[in-house]
Amino acid sequence: MAQHSQETVIGQITSVFGVKGWLKVYSYTDPKDGILNYRDWTLVHNGKRIPARLEEGRRQGQGIVVRLKGIDDRELARSYCGADVIVSTAELPQLPEGEYYWHQLEGLDVFTTEGECLGKVHHLIETGSNDVLVVRATDASIDQRERLIPYLPDQVVRSVDLAGSRLVADWDPEF
Repeated sequence: MAQHSQETVIGQITSVFGVKGWLKVYSYTDPKDGILNYRDWTLVHNGKRIPARLEEGRRQGQGIVVRLKGIDDRELARSYCGADVIVSTAELPQLPEGEYYWHQLEGLDVFTTEGECLGKVHHLIETGSNDVLVVRATDASIDQRERLIPYLPDQVVRSVDLAGSRLVADWDPEF
């Protein structure tokens, strides 16, 4: 059963920045400052959902710093550190044909070109050179191994069928 989330995590608040309530954000968007295109955030922290409005933000070194409405001192800002930044999936731009958001790939069943089930995409990791699918075993998979499969469309990943919840990879199960 495919899960269709109506929300997508686009970053995480990592630490406070300065004394005026600014926060450092680790952005999952590409490019990194794409996170600043979204104004209405939901922060999820310790199981609580907190609506937040982005007032301003900018690149700062390798990261992003933001000021959220109503947060104007360091101590209040500190209470938000560790929160996930979530936006409505409907706000995400449509991607060109053949490109996918990570949340669309998570949960897909992974098969080899020979039709052997390797498991399900649990999550992806960014390695610098290319993204990597973390594929965890399921009851239907050929063994109980976790596999790291490079997300290289056309080379390794042969097809993605979102409707059928299926990804086909040219991958040796022994590897």
